[in-house]
Amino acid sequence: MKNKPNPVSNPYFAGVILGIVLFAAYALTQSGLGASGAISRIHVAITKIFWSTHIDQIGTFASMGAGEKNPLDHASVFLLLGTFLGGMVSAWWNGRMKVEVFKGSRITNTQRLIFALLGGAIMGYGARFARGCTSGQALSGGAVLSVGSWAFMFSVFIGGYAVAYFVRRLWLD
Repeated sequence: MKNKPNPVSNPYFAGVILGIVLFAAYALTQSGLGASGAISRIHVAITKIFWSTHIDQIGTFASMGAGEKNPLDHASVFLLLGTFLGGMVSAWWNGRMKVEVFKGSRITNTQRLIFALLGGAIMGYGARFARGCTSGQALSGGAVLSVGSWAFMFSVFIGGYAVAYFVRRLWLD
């Protein structure tokens, strides 16, 4: 492991690589990139362990894991696992692997973690409501010119800028 973190990648190079990965995902799995579908499948697999009859009664759950069907037997689950493991290996390899709370000086660690949890819950609800996470909506939906995906992403950016006005003082030093 290196001691000094490497500088970040060139954003244009990273964008080209991301485009190639997105194209490969469509070519190999007939679906795009995104995490919420895999997380839903993991949710169905866990629910199936404790309450399998519930899975058969809910339409969206049944399509993923009714009967003997394994909800984890889908490319999106492996994509999510590979993304997580690849990020961990990259962070370790480049000397960036550490536990930290990234925040401004005017907010405590506890407040930052509470805000992060609330933001994550809101985004998780939004992902279920929009039928796709931001990565799936922006990358996969945007790549196929889905109007709903573009509307979702514009809404995310507008909402982010609107909220940033009120919380920016927490990040200023």
